[in-house]
Amino acid sequence: MADTGTELALTPEAEAFVREWLAEGDTIEAHTSGSTGKPKPLRLSKRDMEASARATLRFFGLGRGSLLLLPLPAGYIAGKMQIVRALTGGCRLLAEPPSRTPFATVKPEDVPLSSMAAIVPSQAEGLMKSAIYPRLGAIIIGGAPIAPHLEKRIADSGANAYATYGMTETCSHVALRKLGTAEFKALPGFRFETDPRGCLVINSESLSFGTLVTNDNVELSSPTTFRWLGRLDNIINSGGVKINPEEVENLILPLLPEGACGYLTSRPSELWGEEAVFVTDSREVTLETILPALGQLHKAKRPKAVIWEETIPLTTSGKIIRKKLK
Repeated sequence: MADTGTELALTPEAEAFVREWLAEGDTIEAHTSGSTGKPKPLRLSKRDMEASARATLRFFGLGRGSLLLLPLPAGYIAGKMQIVRALTGGCRLLAEPPSRTPFATVKPEDVPLSSMAAIVPSQAEGLMKSAIYPRLGAIIIGGAPIAPHLEKRIADSGANAYATYGMTETCSHVALRKLGTAEFKALPGFRFETDPRGCLVINSESLSFGTLVTNDNVELSSPTTFRWLGRLDNIINSGGVKINPEEVENLILPLLPEGACGYLTSRPSELWGEEAVFVTDSREVTLETILPALGQLHKAKRPKAVIWEETIPLTTSGKIIRKKLK
């Protein structure tokens, strides 16, 4: 491998990506997450990826001598970008194969306070049990929503941990939300607005897309801060009442037993066209257990049934694959 000038401890997959990065050519192939359809291949500009990396490094104050930790596959944008951040910032990089117990054998004295780990929610429990957890300067968690119980534990632990907002097309995240708070804050170089649908529009000073219109409903509080409400694709129209599933789920999910998951979807209704129902993999969840928490909602937004599914399908990154019932 060519000398990168950066101290790298790599998995074979990460090493292959570094070779691709150092090879001739101005673009890198990546794939969308597949959360709203089949994953699609994209060609990302190396210049855009470097600009994104610099924004994250600046947000966290990372640079030469900092340690970046990567327990994610280098085949997806989150893994690729953690490597690009290390190469761009002259940081040390420690990569290992993905597992539920990341960096279990790493010694605390080997982790400087100027460090940042990138993980997915399913790795958070294991990382919290590791000896290096109190030493981590920052943690970014992406790829899938963070369960309310888990977010509270991480926030209560005092960790400098953030949920990410972004997509493959934006070369990873453009905004971060400190766990325990409600609003996402823009990384340097990004500003936001909304379109007539109430969906987020991303404006970038440094990435080649310039302006990107999303299908994410948000509540904008300033050009650099917003509260994420849900995906426009998931909206349920029940008798003319538009239901944002994520709004209802935010009230239901904290009531679920630990480890359980679920989502709001719809089924056909002769009276309303479609009506909301809640799908879960927990047999303990019933209408009686969740309706008391939904009293402030319009009655059309309250699920009319709880549907049990033994296994709820997930994407490779851990996002629920939503489906409407027939």
